Amino acid sequence: MELRQIQYFIEVAKREHVTEAAHILHVAQSAVSRQIFNLEAELGVSLFIREGRNVKLTPIGSMFLEQMEQAMKLIDNAKREVEEYLDPEKGTIRIGFPSSLAAYTLPTAISAFRERYPHVKFQLNQGSYLSLIDGVVKGEFNLALLGPVPKKEKKIKGKTLFTENIVALLPSGHPLAEKRILKLSELREDSFILFPKGYILREIIVNACEQIGFHPQVSFEGEDIDAIKGLVSAGLGVTLIPEITLIDSYPRSTVKIPITEPDVTRTVGVIIPSERELLPTERLFYEFLSEFFSILDRFRN
Repeated sequence: MELRQIQYFIEVAKREHVTEAAHILHVAQSAVSRQIFNLEAELGVSLFIREGRNVKLTPIGSMFLEQMEQAMKLIDNAKREVEEYLDPEKGTIRIGFPSSLAAYTLPTAISAFRERYPHVKFQLNQGSYLSLIDGVVKGEFNLALLGPVPKKEKKIKGKTLFTENIVALLPSGHPLAEKRILKLSELREDSFILFPKGYILREIIVNACEQIGFHPQVSFEGEDIDAIKGLVSAGLGVTLIPEITLIDSYPRSTVKIPITEPDVTRTVGVIIPSERELLPTERLFYEFLSEFFSILDRFRN
């Protein structure tokens, strides 16, 4: 079994079309077909069902694809590890992050890191809470910034970098807009703007409300922080939002008010795989994050 055969197989499986795969690979269609035929002959099974000009994976082909994609990730990581061993200050860091950390937290950390290591490159992957955990587990990337830091996931390790407050964001015309501090119970009758079900920030807010005896009335939902802030700005409801998301992007016609009874917070940290070692450049960034946010925390206090 040759590496080239595996590369051709994966590309055909993704495209479900030999000609399109050949075009992407910059080789003749006949070369791709021949390598797939040789691979199937060596394995003794059919990996594809031919449907005119298109192909589809057989059940055994689907299983083989999953295993080969994992194998190619290991090979790519091995190549990168050798390159980064020779010079870890010129490697590439693949990192995942949610929208709530996209505007300030991650860019600030990357900017400070690149002042120290200007030749390091980043590949950024934005996703939801569960998709980021899954991405680290499957090896799509080896680090992800996340809030809150998961505690019970078996195949990842989490390190808390800081704890941040969740604050109320109200339209400036709201009856409570002049208050310096709000009890969460004072928003009992308000319409809330939250992330859709399944998003961790929604769970944090709903749990806080239910802790004091009410379930928030959700009038609108938004899939990213800016959409939620925009709906509050338009006067369509109130929300609870991580305070750090308001540092660089404060929406017009809104007010930010600290919440008490209960205090609502979330941990923010970095997760890495528990069953794989970080590559040298990734290790540099992982260790830098602890140092960087420790300094920031001392500066804030």
